[in-house]
Amino acid sequence: MRRITTLFLALILTLSLTACGGTAQPNPPAQTGDDASQTETPDTAPEPAEEPEEPQQKPYVISSPTVDRGTVDGVTYVPWDGVVEHLFFHPIVAYPELAFDGDSQADGIDDWMVTVDEYDKILQSVYDRGYVLVDINDVWSESTDANGQPVMIRNTLYIPEGKKPLIFSYDDVNYYDYMLKDGFTYKLILGEDGLLWSYGLDPQGNEVISQDLDAVTILDKFVREHPDFSPFGAKGSLSLTGYQGILGYRTNTDTKVWNDELEANRLKECEAVKPIIAELKRTGWTFGSHTWGHINLSSSSLERVKADTKRWMDEVGSLVGPTPILYYPHGARPDGDDVQSTGPIFKYLQEQGFRVFASVGISSYSKIKTDICAVICDRLHPDGTTLRGSDKVIGWYSQFYDARDIIDLDVRPNRGVKWTPKSAS
Repeated sequence: MRRITTLFLALILTLSLTACGGTAQPNPPAQTGDDASQTETPDTAPEPAEEPEEPQQKPYVISSPTVDRGTVDGVTYVPWDGVVEHLFFHPIVAYPELAFDGDSQADGIDDWMVTVDEYDKILQSVYDRGYVLVDINDVWSESTDANGQPVMIRNTLYIPEGKKPLIFSYDDVNYYDYMLKDGFTYKLILGEDGLLWSYGLDPQGNEVISQDLDAVTILDKFVREHPDFSPFGAKGSLSLTGYQGILGYRTNTDTKVWNDELEANRLKECEAVKPIIAELKRTGWTFGSHTWGHINLSSSSLERVKADTKRWMDEVGSLVGPTPILYYPHGARPDGDDVQSTGPIFKYLQEQGFRVFASVGISSYSKIKTDICAVICDRLHPDGTTLRGSDKVIGWYSQFYDARDIIDLDVRPNRGVKWTPKSAS
């Protein structure tokens, strides 16, 4: 049995799995009265109880799409040199009644998030349209040119014939404090089955452990049910800040108030999140930086970027490991425009090991820079702004889904839409 790192999580896991259909096994009752007196005393001390066994994890295979496999098990892999599409999500809304309750956060959540129901429909749609998941780390790699200088190159991907490659990334997988009362899950945990689950509270304050309320666990479950959606084992790239910890664990420091008790708790949180990170990595998830403080790279000074990057490396990179991926907060490009120029901030970030720099746009644009070893790229954002967008906007997403079939206007705020209804189109 996998040990939950705190007694609290062990307790909520037991209670919640019972509510989800599992049966909690009660402890055998203690012997009392005559029954106890009739129990024979053993001649020797009883054998110490055996340590419970760890759950046997089902093997998970991760492979590279850059290998030409030919035909395997009736599936023919063919080269793909076209656009590798990239969709990114913010945390998804588990409980719309809490998220869209008219408070100061409601409109922002409506703008930038999708609900569980909408996310489920998007996954089904991209699957039905022939997309397969690939890891962003496999799309480009570092090489050297004829002069021995480091350069980035675009890899040829070998994809099942008739399929198209797709990257998923997820920003702010930190479970910020404000989200805990606004309809989101609270953290990722490991269940007694060894799988990842989400923990949170429902609108009535009841503890809920589920695989149907969080973007990570939903995709895990979808891939288990549709393994051909991830022929190489890839899931998505988790874009992490650090100022309120990661993955629901408060692994962060605070420069204003700090003491030995807070540091001891932080170290406990660091230990608690390590098995979560290990299981994510084992099952095809990778990590990227979203800066420590979610800072705007287009308006920040080089000194601030350096200090922020060091904190990310110290508090986040030390846990998840090195990553070549940087996701721009706010989609803001460093030095104002990384497409046209390579300024001091971009150079500094590249020197820290980042090679793929992802912004936000209207297409899955990418460019290999020629003056420095780096790639810049854009990704599309399924969220309230694009689901409510004009016919032109929903056209940008039409290869993935029809926004009119995805958006759940019954639970979202009544803020209107800009697209033409199907009946009138």
